[in-house]
Amino acid sequence: MQTRQFIPFAEVKNHRAIVVDSTHANGVMLSHWRGAPTPAAIQDDTSAAIVLHALRQGMPELELPYVSANHFDIDGFVGVWALLHQVLALENEELLRQMALIGDFRELDLNHPLAGEALKLVCWINARERELFYKPFAADEAEEKEAAQCVQKFRYFLREFGRVLQDPDWEKGVWEEEVASVLLGYRDMFKPETRLTRFPELGLIVVETPHPVHYYALFSRTQGFDMVLACYSENRYELEYKYTTWVDLATRPTLPRLTMAPLAERLNQLETSGRRWTYDAVTETGPLLRLDGDMLTRTEAFDNPSERVIHTSSIPADQLKAEVVRHYTQAYRAIQPKYNWTWQEVKALQAD
Repeated sequence: MQTRQFIPFAEVKNHRAIVVDSTHANGVMLSHWRGAPTPAAIQDDTSAAIVLHALRQGMPELELPYVSANHFDIDGFVGVWALLHQVLALENEELLRQMALIGDFRELDLNHPLAGEALKLVCWINARERELFYKPFAADEAEEKEAAQCVQKFRYFLREFGRVLQDPDWEKGVWEEEVASVLLGYRDMFKPETRLTRFPELGLIVVETPHPVHYYALFSRTQGFDMVLACYSENRYELEYKYTTWVDLATRPTLPRLTMAPLAERLNQLETSGRRWTYDAVTETGPLLRLDGDMLTRTEAFDNPSERVIHTSSIPADQLKAEVVRHYTQAYRAIQPKYNWTWQEVKALQAD
């Protein structure tokens, strides 16, 4: 069995490596990033799942001594760790798959027998990352960018994760606060005052619930959908394209992201609160349409809805929902879902 080691992404140009959840011309890429040349036989929705397929199949391309990634997140970390601990990874394959789904797509499903344990591990990583290092996307504001700064995170978690994997309850004091927040929100998602309206032809789900909750709870009921319109009390709204439309999904076709500019323009015609509807570019990991969204940093936008201010709109909820559905019904009228949209195709649609 090949013994591998993690190297910083900057060194991949000098050492051919297995590149996880990233792309590099000098790498064997195991990535769900859009357009990554992942072999068809091992394609899956998350990069970690792709790695686990490759390990189980014993891909000859894995006979390389180096592993790297250009950023730190749950999915990428799980993939890198699995390549360095093949036996343990395959013994815990389904648990690791659940970690990647929760961490990357934020789709917690507590009906899965291992989801609870996976949630503990994900929240342990989240808590230690915040405590010891920096929040996701915070490196954007630093002189040393993510590809360089994330090395310290990888070194710490590659050293510590195996111990916590054996029994996450050893670290209960670290993860219990976030897990409790997720579970409270998850419970709210199944209360009578939470209503879901699904528009599968648009990939859109409308979630009406009294107050913002943790992403792992909010997206727990959105599996199979790629846009979430969250409607909270006091006319507070956020529309978001999920990360599922930033990557190449292997399990189902998707509609492409479309610019939110025309919808923002329409909502601004209706808005009388004095605030402005703003939107993120389609290339952002999770583009948001919201009031005063341009006041958020990328770190704040990535953080949970419960951690940011969501402003009250003058537009009544029924009218807001109708405007969103009308806009996307028209926008997607001539577009069919498919697998593996390229960024070139997505960007070309913005000009139509």
